[in-house]
Amino acid sequence: MSFVSRWVELVYKIAAGDWRARVVLAPIVATLYFSLIAFFVFLSLAVDQWLSCPRVYNSLIFVIGLFFIIFGIFLTLFSIALFLRARGTPVPVSPPPKLVTTGPYRFARNPMLSGIFIQLFGLGIALGSLSLTLIFTPLFIIINVWELKKVEEPELLKRLGEPYAEYKKRVPMFFPFL
Repeated sequence: MSFVSRWVELVYKIAAGDWRARVVLAPIVATLYFSLIAFFVFLSLAVDQWLSCPRVYNSLIFVIGLFFIIFGIFLTLFSIALFLRARGTPVPVSPPPKLVTTGPYRFARNPMLSGIFIQLFGLGIALGSLSLTLIFTPLFIIINVWELKKVEEPELLKRLGEPYAEYKKRVPMFFPFL
């Protein structure tokens, strides 16, 4: 059994298992994930400075970036609220017990992540950071796509079965119409 298969099995056992383990692990996993986001942001700013990247910055660009940040926050929080209403969390080890397909989940399988990606692009634009906009946000997206394809989706198929398989066929991963 490969490392990834064992990881899928572990996530499945926790997600489908005792609620006490989920209560303990969910905040730890969430903290690690948000720490990764913060690391990417600070690393991109350091890379900008180290490479002496020009800051693409003015009031209009800042407002455009702020618009993306606000929209991304709204999409992320709305998606999280739907998970909480379904008695789950956004953390893969403590998901809702059933498939959520309402709200933005009608249009994208991972609107929470779509919102985070939009926020990161917006932050890169608002800060005038070329490396956050052009390197680190795309790298963050690639890492998340890999994790979704290799770990979360196989776990969801195992735990939710045919309803998830049908949903996956119908609804795009991140953005409608793509």
